Amino acid sequence: MNAINHFKTITKHKLLVMKYCFKVGLYKQGILHDLSKYSWVEFSAGIKYYRGDVSPNGIQKKVEGYSKAWLHHKGRNKHHLEYWIDYGTKIQDGIVGMKMPNNYVVEMFIDRICACMNYEKEKYKDNSALIYYERGKDYQIIHEDSRELLELLLNKLASEGEQITLDYIKKQILK
Repeated sequence: MNAINHFKTITKHKLLVMKYCFKVGLYKQGILHDLSKYSWVEFSAGIKYYRGDVSPNGIQKKVEGYSKAWLHHKGRNKHHLEYWIDYGTKIQDGIVGMKMPNNYVVEMFIDRICACMNYEKEKYKDNSALIYYERGKDYQIIHEDSRELLELLLNKLASEGEQITLDYIKKQILK
């Protein structure tokens, strides 16, 4: 039963992200979004640790000490800030967040709101993704420009609503 429920959850999320990517003109990204979740390394962890209200990757991390599924996922999906972590251009910079292209910041934004929609269901509100982001933002390695754009979009969604934010993305960010 976990296999069917996990398949339904990731497919519902993928289709929701695709719908929102299409709304802002990111057609290719919408189609390709999260395809790696159907690979065996990610899907099998999803089956094993499925709960329906949280990511199985987080549970796998707690149980096993790391998540092979997450390491696989973030290394193949450019809409995750973790994909963009690397050593800086100078050795003294250490590990830093590289600047993400705007289209991937937008996909990350869409991914976050759709994940909240999926997990929160009828409790979802336009500020849900912002609230979730605020809980962990101090612990994320992300380029300042990418952070600034993500926070702008999350705050705009929370204060001005979905349609205004999507129009802004399409007409101003991705023009």
